[in-house]
Amino acid sequence: MTEIEQLARDARAAGRLVARAGAERRTAGLHAIADAVDARHAAILAANAEDLAAAEASGLAKPMLDRLLLDEKRLRGISKAVREIAALPDPVGQSVKEWTRPNGLRIARRRIPLGVIAIIYEARPNVTTDAAALCLRAGNATILRGGSEAFRSNRALMEAVAAGLEAARLPPAAVQLMPTTDRAAMAELLTRDEEIDLVIPRGGENLIRFVSEHSRIPVIKHYRGNCHVFVERTADPGMALEICYNSKVPRPGVCNAAETILIDEAIAHSFLPQLADRLGRAGVELRGDDRACAIVPSLKSATHEDFAAEFLDLICTVGIVGGVPGAVRHIERYGSSHTESIVTRDQEAAKRFVDDIDSSCVMVNASTRFADGGELGLGAEIGISTTRLHAYGPMGAEELTTTKFVVIGEGQVRQ
Repeated sequence: MTEIEQLARDARAAGRLVARAGAERRTAGLHAIADAVDARHAAILAANAEDLAAAEASGLAKPMLDRLLLDEKRLRGISKAVREIAALPDPVGQSVKEWTRPNGLRIARRRIPLGVIAIIYEARPNVTTDAAALCLRAGNATILRGGSEAFRSNRALMEAVAAGLEAARLPPAAVQLMPTTDRAAMAELLTRDEEIDLVIPRGGENLIRFVSEHSRIPVIKHYRGNCHVFVERTADPGMALEICYNSKVPRPGVCNAAETILIDEAIAHSFLPQLADRLGRAGVELRGDDRACAIVPSLKSATHEDFAAEFLDLICTVGIVGGVPGAVRHIERYGSSHTESIVTRDQEAAKRFVDDIDSSCVMVNASTRFADGGELGLGAEIGISTTRLHAYGPMGAEELTTTKFVVIGEGQVRQ
Protein backbone atom coordinates (compact mmCIF):
# COMPACT_ATOMS: atom_id res chain seq x y z
CA MET A 1 0.00 0.00 0.00
CA THR A 2 1.41 3.39 -0.99
CA GLU A 3 1.60 6.35 1.41
CA ILE A 4 -1.12 8.18 -0.54
CA GLU A 5 -3.43 5.17 -0.49
CA GLN A 6 -2.98 4.86 3.29
CA LEU A 7 -3.62 8.58 3.75
CA ALA A 8 -6.87 8.35 1.76
CA ARG A 9 -8.09 5.26 3.64
CA ASP A 10 -7.32 6.88 6.98
CA ALA A 11 -9.30 9.96 5.91
CA ARG A 12 -12.30 7.82 4.96
CA ALA A 13 -12.31 6.11 8.36
CA ALA A 14 -11.85 9.42 10.19
CA GLY A 15 -14.63 11.06 8.21
CA ARG A 16 -17.16 8.59 9.57
CA LEU A 17 -16.06 9.35 13.14
CA VAL A 18 -16.19 13.11 12.61
CA ALA A 19 -19.69 12.88 11.17
CA ARG A 20 -20.87 10.97 14.25
CA ALA A 21 -18.95 13.06 16.78
CA GLY A 22 -21.75 15.59 17.19
CA ALA A 23 -21.96 19.35 16.84
CA GLU A 24 -20.67 20.08 20.34
CA ARG A 25 -17.41 18.18 19.89
CA ARG A 26 -16.84 19.61 16.41
CA THR A 27 -17.37 23.10 17.84
CA ALA A 28 -14.92 22.38 20.65
CA GLY A 29 -12.38 21.25 18.08
CA LEU A 30 -12.73 24.48 16.14
CA HIS A 31 -12.18 26.63 19.23
CA ALA A 32 -9.18 24.49 20.15
CA ILE A 33 -7.69 25.00 16.67
CA ALA A 34 -8.11 28.79 16.98
CA ASP A 35 -6.47 28.73 20.43
CA ALA A 36 -3.58 26.66 19.09
CA VAL A 37 -2.98 29.13 16.23
CA ASP A 38 -2.90 32.00 18.74
CA ALA A 39 -0.41 30.12 20.91
CA ARG A 40 1.92 29.41 17.98
CA HIS A 41 2.33 32.85 16.39
CA ALA A 42 6.10 32.91 16.75
CA ALA A 43 6.63 29.45 15.22
CA ILE A 44 4.19 30.12 12.36
CA LEU A 45 5.78 33.48 11.52
CA ALA A 46 9.26 31.97 11.60
CA ALA A 47 8.20 29.24 9.17
CA ASN A 48 6.54 31.80 6.93
CA ALA A 49 9.68 33.97 6.92
CA GLU A 50 11.65 30.99 5.57
CA ASP A 51 9.03 30.43 2.85
CA LEU A 52 9.09 34.11 1.90
CA ALA A 53 12.88 34.21 1.68
CA ALA A 54 12.93 31.15 -0.57
CA ALA A 55 10.08 32.51 -2.71
CA GLU A 56 11.79 35.89 -3.19
CA ALA A 57 15.04 34.16 -4.12
CA SER A 58 13.19 32.08 -6.73
CA GLY A 59 11.64 35.20 -8.27
CA LEU A 60 8.02 34.59 -7.25
CA ALA A 61 5.80 37.42 -8.52
CA LYS A 62 4.81 40.17 -6.09
CA PRO A 63 1.08 39.31 -6.07
CA MET A 64 1.96 35.72 -5.16
CA LEU A 65 4.32 36.94 -2.45
CA ASP A 66 1.43 38.95 -1.02
CA ARG A 67 -0.72 35.82 -0.97
CA LEU A 68 2.07 33.94 0.80
CA LEU A 69 2.77 36.57 3.46
CA LEU A 70 1.66 36.05 7.05
CA ASP A 71 2.00 38.72 9.72
CA GLU A 72 0.44 39.29 13.14
CA LYS A 73 -2.66 40.88 11.63
CA ARG A 74 -3.23 38.03 9.19
CA LEU A 75 -2.65 35.42 11.89
CA ARG A 76 -5.24 37.12 14.08
CA GLY A 77 -7.53 37.02 11.06
CA ILE A 78 -6.91 33.28 10.67
CA SER A 79 -7.93 32.44 14.23
CA LYS A 80 -10.85 34.90 14.03
CA ALA A 81 -12.13 33.12 10.91
CA VAL A 82 -11.96 29.74 12.67
CA ARG A 83 -13.94 31.13 15.61
CA GLU A 84 -16.53 32.60 13.24
CA ILE A 85 -16.91 29.18 11.64
CA ALA A 86 -17.31 27.67 15.12
CA ALA A 87 -20.14 30.13 15.79
CA LEU A 88 -22.06 29.08 12.67
CA PRO A 89 -24.98 26.67 13.03
CA ASP A 90 -23.81 23.11 12.56
CA PRO A 91 -25.38 22.05 9.24
CA VAL A 92 -25.19 18.29 9.86
CA GLY A 93 -28.63 16.88 10.57
CA GLN A 94 -30.50 20.05 9.57
CA SER A 95 -33.84 19.36 7.91
CA VAL A 96 -33.93 21.34 4.66
CA LYS A 97 -37.54 20.54 3.76
CA GLU A 98 -40.35 18.35 5.10
CA TRP A 99 -43.68 17.30 3.64
CA THR A 100 -46.35 14.62 3.97
CA ARG A 101 -47.64 12.49 1.11
CA PRO A 102 -51.35 11.61 0.64
CA ASN A 103 -50.60 8.09 1.89
CA GLY A 104 -49.33 9.47 5.20
CA LEU A 105 -45.59 9.03 4.54
CA ARG A 106 -43.60 11.87 6.13
CA ILE A 107 -40.65 12.90 3.93
CA ALA A 108 -37.67 15.01 4.94
CA ARG A 109 -34.44 16.05 3.27
CA ARG A 110 -31.67 16.14 5.87
CA ARG A 111 -28.14 17.51 5.55
CA ILE A 112 -25.25 15.05 5.77
CA PRO A 113 -21.48 15.50 5.23
CA LEU A 114 -20.04 14.98 1.76
CA GLY A 115 -17.41 12.64 3.27
CA VAL A 116 -13.76 13.20 2.36
CA ILE A 117 -12.69 16.38 0.58
CA ALA A 118 -9.27 16.96 -0.96
CA ILE A 119 -8.13 20.59 -1.15
CA ILE A 120 -5.26 21.39 -3.53
CA TYR A 121 -4.01 24.94 -3.25
CA GLU A 122 -1.15 27.33 -3.95
CA ALA A 123 0.59 30.09 -2.03
CA ARG A 124 -2.10 31.04 0.49
CA PRO A 125 -1.32 29.35 3.83
CA ASN A 126 -4.57 30.60 5.41
CA VAL A 127 -6.34 27.99 3.24
CA THR A 128 -4.86 25.36 5.56
CA THR A 129 -6.94 26.48 8.52
CA ASP A 130 -9.94 27.75 6.54
CA ALA A 131 -10.33 24.41 4.78
CA ALA A 132 -9.75 22.38 7.93
CA ALA A 133 -12.30 24.42 9.88
CA LEU A 134 -15.03 24.45 7.22
CA CYS A 135 -14.70 20.72 6.56
CA LEU A 136 -14.80 19.99 10.29
CA ARG A 137 -17.86 22.23 10.78
CA ALA A 138 -19.66 20.23 8.08
CA GLY A 139 -18.60 16.86 9.49
CA ASN A 140 -16.11 15.99 6.75
CA ALA A 141 -12.55 14.73 6.74
CA THR A 142 -10.09 16.60 4.56
CA ILE A 143 -6.77 16.03 2.84
CA LEU A 144 -4.73 19.17 2.23
CA ARG A 145 -2.13 19.51 -0.48
CA GLY A 146 -0.45 22.92 -0.39
CA GLY A 147 2.10 24.35 -2.77
CA SER A 148 5.87 24.06 -2.35
CA GLU A 149 6.21 27.84 -1.88
CA ALA A 150 4.19 27.64 1.39
CA PHE A 151 5.23 24.21 2.62
CA ARG A 152 6.82 25.36 5.91
CA SER A 153 3.95 27.73 6.69
CA ASN A 154 1.34 25.07 5.98
CA ARG A 155 3.15 22.56 8.16
CA ALA A 156 3.31 25.04 11.07
CA LEU A 157 -0.40 25.78 10.76
CA MET A 158 -1.14 22.06 10.49
CA GLU A 159 0.54 21.54 13.86
CA ALA A 160 -2.02 23.92 15.34
CA VAL A 161 -4.86 22.02 13.63
CA ALA A 162 -3.55 18.71 14.94
CA ALA A 163 -3.34 20.12 18.47
CA GLY A 164 -6.94 21.29 18.24
CA LEU A 165 -8.16 17.90 17.04
CA GLU A 166 -6.34 16.18 19.88
CA ALA A 167 -7.75 18.58 22.48
CA ALA A 168 -11.30 17.81 21.30
CA ARG A 169 -10.66 14.05 21.08
CA LEU A 170 -11.29 14.01 17.34
CA PRO A 171 -9.39 11.57 15.09
CA PRO A 172 -6.02 12.94 13.93
CA ALA A 173 -6.71 11.75 10.38
CA ALA A 174 -9.72 14.07 10.16
CA VAL A 175 -7.35 16.69 8.73
CA GLN A 176 -4.16 15.55 7.01
CA LEU A 177 -1.51 17.54 5.18
CA MET A 178 0.17 15.66 2.39
CA PRO A 179 3.84 15.24 3.35
CA THR A 180 5.07 16.07 -0.13
CA THR A 181 4.35 18.62 -2.86
CA ASP A 182 5.50 16.22 -5.56
CA ARG A 183 3.11 16.39 -8.52
CA ALA A 184 3.20 12.61 -8.99
CA ALA A 185 1.82 12.18 -5.46
CA MET A 186 -0.95 14.66 -6.26
CA ALA A 187 -1.76 12.74 -9.43
CA GLU A 188 -2.04 9.53 -7.40
CA LEU A 189 -4.32 11.26 -4.89
CA LEU A 190 -6.65 12.19 -7.75
CA THR A 191 -7.16 8.48 -8.54
CA ARG A 192 -8.51 7.63 -5.06
CA ASP A 193 -12.17 7.93 -6.03
CA GLU A 194 -13.22 5.13 -3.66
CA GLU A 195 -12.10 7.11 -0.60
CA ILE A 196 -12.36 10.77 -1.68
CA ASP A 197 -15.70 12.35 -2.58
CA LEU A 198 -14.75 15.78 -3.88
CA VAL A 199 -11.65 17.72 -4.98
CA ILE A 200 -11.43 21.51 -4.71
CA PRO A 201 -8.40 23.12 -6.37
CA ARG A 202 -7.51 26.71 -5.41
CA GLY A 203 -4.81 28.38 -7.44
CA GLY A 204 -3.84 29.39 -10.94
CA GLU A 205 -5.55 28.21 -14.10
CA ASN A 206 -2.74 25.72 -14.89
CA LEU A 207 -3.18 23.96 -11.54
CA ILE A 208 -6.95 23.78 -11.90
CA ARG A 209 -6.74 22.40 -15.43
CA PHE A 210 -4.20 19.78 -14.31
CA VAL A 211 -6.53 18.65 -11.52
CA SER A 212 -9.58 18.60 -13.80
CA GLU A 213 -7.80 16.58 -16.48
CA HIS A 214 -6.28 14.00 -14.12
CA SER A 215 -9.00 13.49 -11.51
CA ARG A 216 -11.31 10.50 -11.29
CA ILE A 217 -13.08 12.41 -8.51
CA PRO A 218 -15.65 15.21 -9.05
CA VAL A 219 -13.92 18.62 -9.12
CA ILE A 220 -15.22 22.06 -8.14
CA LYS A 221 -13.62 24.35 -10.72
CA HIS A 222 -12.83 28.05 -10.89
CA TYR A 223 -10.46 28.73 -13.76
CA ARG A 224 -10.28 32.53 -13.78
CA GLY A 225 -11.50 35.45 -11.74
CA ASN A 226 -12.22 37.92 -14.55
CA CYS A 227 -14.38 40.34 -12.54
CA HIS A 228 -16.03 43.51 -13.88
CA VAL A 229 -17.20 46.85 -12.51
CA PHE A 230 -19.78 48.64 -14.67
CA VAL A 231 -20.18 52.38 -14.06
CA GLU A 232 -23.69 53.18 -15.26
CA ARG A 233 -24.68 56.65 -16.50
CA THR A 234 -26.46 57.67 -13.26
CA ALA A 235 -23.62 56.58 -10.97
CA ASP A 236 -22.29 58.96 -8.34
CA PRO A 237 -18.76 59.70 -9.65
CA GLY A 238 -17.15 59.74 -6.21
CA MET A 239 -18.71 56.43 -5.25
CA ALA A 240 -17.75 54.92 -8.59
CA LEU A 241 -14.10 55.98 -8.23
CA GLU A 242 -13.89 54.49 -4.73
CA ILE A 243 -15.48 51.20 -5.81
CA CYS A 244 -13.20 50.92 -8.85
CA TYR A 245 -10.14 51.70 -6.72
CA ASN A 246 -11.07 49.22 -3.99
CA SER A 247 -11.96 46.52 -6.51
CA LYS A 248 -8.53 46.75 -8.17
CA VAL A 249 -5.76 48.34 -6.15
CA PRO A 250 -5.40 47.09 -2.54
CA ARG A 251 -4.92 43.40 -3.44
CA PRO A 252 -4.68 42.95 -7.21
CA GLY A 253 -3.45 39.35 -6.90
CA VAL A 254 -6.69 37.86 -5.56
CA CYS A 255 -9.45 36.31 -7.65
CA ASN A 256 -12.14 38.83 -6.65
CA ALA A 257 -10.10 41.82 -7.83
CA ALA A 258 -11.61 43.64 -10.82
CA GLU A 259 -9.84 43.07 -14.13
CA THR A 260 -12.12 45.20 -16.32
CA ILE A 261 -13.98 48.47 -15.75
CA LEU A 262 -16.86 49.16 -18.11
CA ILE A 263 -18.11 52.74 -18.50
CA ASP A 264 -21.46 53.82 -19.87
CA GLU A 265 -20.93 55.78 -23.09
CA ALA A 266 -23.16 58.57 -21.77
CA ILE A 267 -20.59 59.53 -19.10
CA ALA A 268 -17.36 58.23 -20.61
CA HIS A 269 -15.93 61.66 -21.53
CA SER A 270 -16.38 62.99 -18.00
CA PHE A 271 -15.67 59.87 -15.93
CA LEU A 272 -12.82 58.12 -17.78
CA PRO A 273 -10.25 60.93 -17.30
CA GLN A 274 -11.00 60.90 -13.55
CA LEU A 275 -10.61 57.14 -13.43
CA ALA A 276 -7.36 57.22 -15.40
CA ASP A 277 -5.95 59.83 -13.03
CA ARG A 278 -7.02 58.00 -9.83
CA LEU A 279 -5.83 54.55 -10.86
CA GLY A 280 -2.77 55.91 -12.67
CA ARG A 281 -1.56 57.55 -9.46
CA ALA A 282 -1.91 54.14 -7.78
CA GLY A 283 0.37 52.54 -10.37
CA VAL A 284 -2.33 50.79 -12.40
CA GLU A 285 -1.61 50.24 -16.10
CA LEU A 286 -4.87 50.86 -17.98
CA ARG A 287 -5.53 49.22 -21.34
CA GLY A 288 -8.54 50.55 -23.24
CA ASP A 289 -10.67 49.74 -26.24
CA ASP A 290 -10.66 52.10 -29.23
CA ARG A 291 -13.31 54.40 -27.76
CA ALA A 292 -11.51 54.63 -24.41
CA CYS A 293 -8.16 55.36 -26.05
CA ALA A 294 -9.78 58.14 -28.10
CA ILE A 295 -10.89 59.83 -24.87
CA VAL A 296 -7.61 59.29 -22.96
CA PRO A 297 -4.84 58.79 -25.56
CA SER A 298 -2.29 57.80 -22.90
CA LEU A 299 -4.08 54.46 -22.40
CA LYS A 300 -2.50 51.38 -23.94
CA SER A 301 -4.56 49.64 -26.58
CA ALA A 302 -6.32 46.53 -25.23
CA THR A 303 -6.54 43.30 -27.19
CA HIS A 304 -9.32 40.71 -27.09
CA GLU A 305 -6.98 38.55 -25.02
CA ASP A 306 -6.58 41.41 -22.51
CA PHE A 307 -10.34 41.62 -21.96
CA ALA A 308 -10.45 37.88 -21.23
CA ALA A 309 -7.39 37.91 -18.96
CA GLU A 310 -7.02 37.48 -15.23
CA PHE A 311 -4.01 39.75 -14.70
CA LEU A 312 -3.64 39.32 -10.91
CA ASP A 313 -1.54 42.49 -11.09
CA LEU A 314 -1.89 46.27 -11.31
CA ILE A 315 -3.20 46.04 -14.86
CA CYS A 316 -6.81 46.74 -15.80
CA THR A 317 -8.78 46.95 -19.04
CA VAL A 318 -11.36 49.67 -19.73
CA GLY A 319 -14.27 49.40 -22.15
CA ILE A 320 -16.94 51.88 -23.23
CA VAL A 321 -20.39 50.25 -23.56
CA GLY A 322 -23.95 51.23 -24.39
CA GLY A 323 -25.77 51.06 -21.08
CA VAL A 324 -26.75 47.91 -19.23
CA PRO A 325 -27.32 45.89 -22.45
CA GLY A 326 -23.80 46.72 -23.66
CA ALA A 327 -22.28 45.82 -20.29
CA VAL A 328 -24.14 42.50 -20.22
CA ARG A 329 -23.01 41.64 -23.76
CA HIS A 330 -19.38 42.40 -22.87
CA ILE A 331 -19.51 40.31 -19.69
CA GLU A 332 -21.20 37.42 -21.49
CA ARG A 333 -18.38 37.45 -24.04
CA TYR A 334 -15.38 37.85 -21.76
CA GLY A 335 -16.51 37.04 -18.20
CA SER A 336 -15.64 33.98 -16.12
CA SER A 337 -18.88 33.69 -14.07
CA HIS A 338 -17.10 34.97 -10.96
CA THR A 339 -18.20 38.48 -9.83
CA GLU A 340 -19.64 41.58 -11.49
CA SER A 341 -20.66 44.91 -9.95
CA ILE A 342 -22.80 47.81 -11.17
CA VAL A 343 -22.49 51.34 -9.78
CA THR A 344 -25.76 53.19 -10.33
CA ARG A 345 -28.48 55.37 -8.81
CA ASP A 346 -31.11 53.90 -11.14
CA GLN A 347 -33.03 51.06 -9.46
CA GLU A 348 -34.36 49.77 -12.78
CA ALA A 349 -30.83 49.61 -14.21
CA ALA A 350 -29.65 47.76 -11.10
CA LYS A 351 -32.53 45.28 -11.36
CA ARG A 352 -31.88 44.60 -15.03
CA PHE A 353 -28.16 44.08 -14.40
CA VAL A 354 -28.85 41.67 -11.51
CA ASP A 355 -31.47 39.77 -13.52
CA ASP A 356 -29.42 39.51 -16.73
CA ILE A 357 -25.99 38.66 -15.27
CA ASP A 358 -25.67 35.00 -14.28
CA SER A 359 -22.27 35.17 -12.58
CA SER A 360 -21.98 33.58 -9.15
CA CYS A 361 -21.84 36.96 -7.37
CA VAL A 362 -23.56 40.14 -8.59
CA MET A 363 -23.01 43.38 -6.67
CA VAL A 364 -24.90 46.67 -6.70
CA ASN A 365 -22.92 49.71 -5.53
CA ALA A 366 -20.30 47.57 -3.83
CA SER A 367 -16.73 46.44 -4.48
CA THR A 368 -16.09 43.10 -6.16
CA ARG A 369 -13.81 42.34 -3.20
CA PHE A 370 -16.91 41.39 -1.18
CA ALA A 371 -17.09 38.14 -3.16
CA ASP A 372 -15.52 36.31 -0.24
CA GLY A 373 -16.96 33.79 2.18
CA GLY A 374 -15.88 35.72 5.25
CA GLU A 375 -17.33 38.99 3.97
CA LEU A 376 -20.61 37.29 3.06
CA GLY A 377 -21.06 35.81 6.52
CA LEU A 378 -19.86 32.26 5.83
CA GLY A 379 -16.97 32.55 8.31
CA ALA A 380 -14.54 31.69 5.52
CA GLU A 381 -14.72 29.92 2.20
CA ILE A 382 -13.40 26.64 0.90
CA GLY A 383 -13.25 28.20 -2.56
CA ILE A 384 -15.38 29.96 -5.15
CA SER A 385 -17.20 27.70 -7.58
CA THR A 386 -17.97 28.92 -11.09
CA THR A 387 -19.22 25.53 -12.28
CA ARG A 388 -22.79 25.64 -10.83
CA LEU A 389 -22.69 22.00 -9.66
CA HIS A 390 -23.12 21.30 -6.87
CA ALA A 391 -22.46 24.82 -5.55
CA TYR A 392 -22.08 28.25 -7.16
CA GLY A 393 -20.06 31.13 -5.72
CA PRO A 394 -18.23 31.24 -2.37
CA MET A 395 -18.58 27.89 -0.61
CA GLY A 396 -19.06 27.73 3.15
CA ALA A 397 -19.95 24.89 5.49
CA GLU A 398 -23.43 24.28 4.05
CA GLU A 399 -21.94 23.84 0.58
CA LEU A 400 -19.80 21.03 2.01
CA THR A 401 -22.88 18.96 2.75
CA THR A 402 -25.39 17.10 0.64
CA THR A 403 -28.86 15.86 1.58
CA LYS A 404 -30.43 12.47 2.09
CA PHE A 405 -34.10 11.56 2.06
CA VAL A 406 -35.61 10.33 5.33
CA VAL A 407 -39.00 8.63 4.97
CA ILE A 408 -41.15 7.91 8.05
CA GLY A 409 -44.10 5.59 7.67
CA GLU A 410 -46.60 3.62 9.71
CA GLY A 411 -46.57 0.37 7.81
CA GLN A 412 -47.37 1.72 4.35
CA VAL A 413 -46.60 -0.54 1.39
CA ARG A 414 -46.54 0.53 -2.25
CA GLN A 415 -49.60 -0.40 -4.24
